Amino acid sequence: LETLLKGQLYLQNYKFFTIVFSGNGPSGICLSYLLSGYTPYFKRESLHPHPILQRKLEEAPEISILDQDLDYLSEGLEGRSHSPVALLFDALQRPDTDFGGTAESVLTWWHEPDRAIPHLVLGRNAPGGAWHSIEGSMVTLSRGEWMGLPDLPFKEWLKQKRRGLRNNRATAEDIAQYYQHYVMKKGLQKNFRCGTVVTSVRKVSAESISNHTQKDLQENSDSLWNSNEQSTEVFQVDGFFKTVEGDKEPFSIYAENVVLATGTYDSPTWLGVKGENLSYVHHQLSALEEAVKNNSIGIMSDPVLIVGAGLTAADAILFAHHCNIPVIHVFRRRVSDPGLIFNQLPKMMYPEYHKVHQMMKEQTAACAGPYECYISLPEHHVLSFGKDMKCIVQDKNGCQKAYKISMALILTGSNPNLSFLPNNGIDLAINSDQPVNPKRNPIDVDPITYECAQEKGLYALGPLAGDNFVRFVQGGALAVASSLLKKANKNPP
Repeated sequence: LETLLKGQLYLQNYKFFTIVFSGNGPSGICLSYLLSGYTPYFKRESLHPHPILQRKLEEAPEISILDQDLDYLSEGLEGRSHSPVALLFDALQRPDTDFGGTAESVLTWWHEPDRAIPHLVLGRNAPGGAWHSIEGSMVTLSRGEWMGLPDLPFKEWLKQKRRGLRNNRATAEDIAQYYQHYVMKKGLQKNFRCGTVVTSVRKVSAESISNHTQKDLQENSDSLWNSNEQSTEVFQVDGFFKTVEGDKEPFSIYAENVVLATGTYDSPTWLGVKGENLSYVHHQLSALEEAVKNNSIGIMSDPVLIVGAGLTAADAILFAHHCNIPVIHVFRRRVSDPGLIFNQLPKMMYPEYHKVHQMMKEQTAACAGPYECYISLPEHHVLSFGKDMKCIVQDKNGCQKAYKISMALILTGSNPNLSFLPNNGIDLAINSDQPVNPKRNPIDVDPITYECAQEKGLYALGPLAGDNFVRFVQGGALAVASSLLKKANKNPP
């Protein structure tokens, strides 16, 4: 398969791909596992704490979960995801984890190589995707065992490294290593092409591919094409491959199905205010870590302005607090707003985020609280940044204040980079007038198959489809794998 990414694709060497995924994070890894012939079955004699699900699972234990009616199995399940299949797969792998239980998975995995579907996983980084770009010592929001992938518990892997979980949580570095280890251990590396950048995914007519190629495609036993129902359109995926020498080798491949699993780490959200492009204004937490490392910011500096009320903003506040760096914290919501993530996290499990929430409540500019070096400005927003390092903020009554700062961090979330799709993928979103956003405007997918409503053969996984936690992106992979196996007739009767 190495010839694939050496110059233009030689279709003679490997005629056609059934699936190409763009993105090699946890959802891409999990889907590759399911498409490599690893098949989940209900483990006989196991007992699921959800009696209705248990009864359904006992109806056909000899039939793989991939081949069952996922809509039927997931009916009536409740939890922290809006996706029925995400809740189903999570319930099968971690039966009562939300209630603090430690019941074992009710799944058993069989390797059935004849059910594998040829696929390629394209990604910029090593397997694990954006986990390789996150500061290694950062602790995850999710419990460590929730970061694990099928049939290789994260806790067991950590034990082999003679380490335990801190407060049941894991570091980003651990997780990035675990995902790389998973790909090797499960023998998936042959499907992965790292160091690849996809620049275009578009539908082309089958006729536009040379007749010679089309003949090859129809002869390819792994293709879904057949003489009586020939697909008139396929996807052309273009991009480039970064060689060891740093050159860019272009590639162009054809696929009947494409899965978008690019995550959302690519482009941080901008406020769109005057002066936001000045050199002291940043959009990633790593800028603060870098400034501390090279001593350009310290205890005696002017405050760092942190904008945002999510977990990345909280991580920045904790980091600054740890280094005794003064902080001015600006956010639009009320501290008591139920939509604020801190009001949704159990205090016992997330003591450090609870501390940030306390600071946000008690240390407003209006009334000094017990925390030095920190001022909270709820229901405020930034108006502008000046060349004199002054930032103008405004409260809900229209009252403006100026603050002298040493640097600004805008940490209000990030958007996926879908520039490789026509119209940046906006036509695929639930609201096709707005850009794709994982929380407010995900791609419109079928809840049971994750196929895009607007484009057959195109699938979306993970944050693009509104699943923002690793434990729930895996259900999306189950949904896609089940749909693709049905299309490929690789399902037993």
